[in-house]
Amino acid sequence: MSNSRNIEEAIEVLQQLGLKEYEARCFVGLTQLDFGTAKKLSELTEVPRTRVYDAIRVLEAQGLVEIQHSSPQRFRAVPLDEATETLRDQYEARVERLQDALETVAVIDGDSEEDVQKIWAITGKEGIENRTNQLIDDATEEVVFVIGDEALLTDDLVEVLTSVDDDIELMVGALTKSLQEQVQEVVPNATTFISGLEWLHGGQTTEDETAIGRLLLVDRSTILVSTIIPDTKNEQAIFGEGFGNGLVVIARRLMAQGLLPARDPQ
Repeated sequence: MSNSRNIEEAIEVLQQLGLKEYEARCFVGLTQLDFGTAKKLSELTEVPRTRVYDAIRVLEAQGLVEIQHSSPQRFRAVPLDEATETLRDQYEARVERLQDALETVAVIDGDSEEDVQKIWAITGKEGIENRTNQLIDDATEEVVFVIGDEALLTDDLVEVLTSVDDDIELMVGALTKSLQEQVQEVVPNATTFISGLEWLHGGQTTEDETAIGRLLLVDRSTILVSTIIPDTKNEQAIFGEGFGNGLVVIARRLMAQGLLPARDPQ
């Protein structure tokens, strides 16, 4: 990746974190200098000189820039580790404020549909991974998880699986013996097995066909099934809950393949 592309990406990310364009450009500009004046920073970033001062004041207030009150004034960015930690704290504070606000928003009840079983769609690896982790965290009796793609065995997932309480039955299926051994090593509290789902192995599929990513069954009542699009590697999932949900009933039997009869979640 070229230096100019790195600069533009850094500016874009800073804007996503809440900085305005000129503020982001000035901060990235200062990271390239030991220190800078408004004139030098304007020439480097193409931010109008009069706007440099405004941007620097905001950056100073956020703890990202230091000012030397000389003539002319000189500016420098705080150390990178300190800047990223400051931005992380600010971002997390905004997320907490959002959560607090949304939790206090009044819920407007519509017609009750509690008895209607539904399937919901989720798109995006991060969202699916967060839902997976939340479902496992909420388990009270049993977790059956079949990993259809080795790349999905992330550090976050391992941490969630190893945090499952000892009194909760944890069973993890894998595509291959090597992946099973890897799961056994990083998740020693799990009962592992080689998945008996032949269509997960890809033996009868082509590279153009959609592959199963993950299958998760929690407490024999909640199911999440994801697929991975070959071309884009994007992950999509469907999610359903309810003990009588037809999808859950079918999934129990499918996911049981490869388990010892005594472990079969029927």
